[in-house]
Amino acid sequence: MKDKKLSLVIPVYNEEESIPELLEWIFRVVDSHSISTEILFIDDGSTDRSWKTILKASKEDQRVIGLKFNRNYGKSAALQTGFDHASGEVVITMDADMQDSPDEIPELVKMIVEQKLDIVSGWKRKRHDPIGKTLPSKFFNWVTRKVSGIRLHDFNCGLKAYRKDVTKNIHVYGEMHRYIPLIAKWNGYANIGEKVVEHRARKYGTSKYGMKRFVTGFLDLLSVTFVSRFKKNPMHFFGVFGSLSFISGFFIAVWIIGEKLFRQFHHMPLRDVVNQPLFFLALVALIIGMQLFLAGFLAEMLIQVNQRKGDYLISERTDDI
Repeated sequence: MKDKKLSLVIPVYNEEESIPELLEWIFRVVDSHSISTEILFIDDGSTDRSWKTILKASKEDQRVIGLKFNRNYGKSAALQTGFDHASGEVVITMDADMQDSPDEIPELVKMIVEQKLDIVSGWKRKRHDPIGKTLPSKFFNWVTRKVSGIRLHDFNCGLKAYRKDVTKNIHVYGEMHRYIPLIAKWNGYANIGEKVVEHRARKYGTSKYGMKRFVTGFLDLLSVTFVSRFKKNPMHFFGVFGSLSFISGFFIAVWIIGEKLFRQFHHMPLRDVVNQPLFFLALVALIIGMQLFLAGFLAEMLIQVNQRKGDYLISERTDDI
């Protein structure tokens, strides 16, 4: 396929009602600005008629490309697959539920091209969500800013623009789509901007996310922070704590043995080593230290193996039909 100026990557999960209206809106915007565009819909195992709707759209307009998972893998898998197949110099991600406005597309493209930014992240400053979602979201974004050092107001906004190089050199997995700016930063793409975008009330269907995402989101933040900092040198983490644990256990053991020998030499009252709590503390510290070292060595060996990207099984795609 000939390279396009813009690739739109849109994950889909049970959004059959939104797709036709969203496409009409996108076409109206990109055509009015003469932006050469491809639109990639990634059907994340939808159980409604979303895939049939995508198939119909692809037959009516060659700019529409559909990729269908054989089951539900999650938004991160859908985005990664979209990144792998996108050919545009600028890649924009947006949700299929029409809460993201396609009217933002031209300005996002302009910011990437003219300001030479790696990423432009949308900021839904005015949100049409209940307070039960907005307050936890604000706290979540505050914590993420403090941990990551990236001054964005809305990490979880699905409307983002990327330079092509960014999407081809990062790997999004698990539920890490919330932290793509952080993943990009740790891969050397630190030129990150932000744009206030419109947040529209959901017109069709219901939200696919509940309060559980805030709990898993914090766990994912810890995970991505650790992996980003130590993925190339895991021994720097495991080795430091392993050394501290092993050395502490070693000196405690030496002190216990030395004390017993001293008391024995001077005919002083003796206690069995196994009757001293410090003995068990030293033993545990020695074992933990060795285990951490072993974990570090294994991690160093594992990173030598090239990790495959795009392991998600695509059962169908529109341009093969």
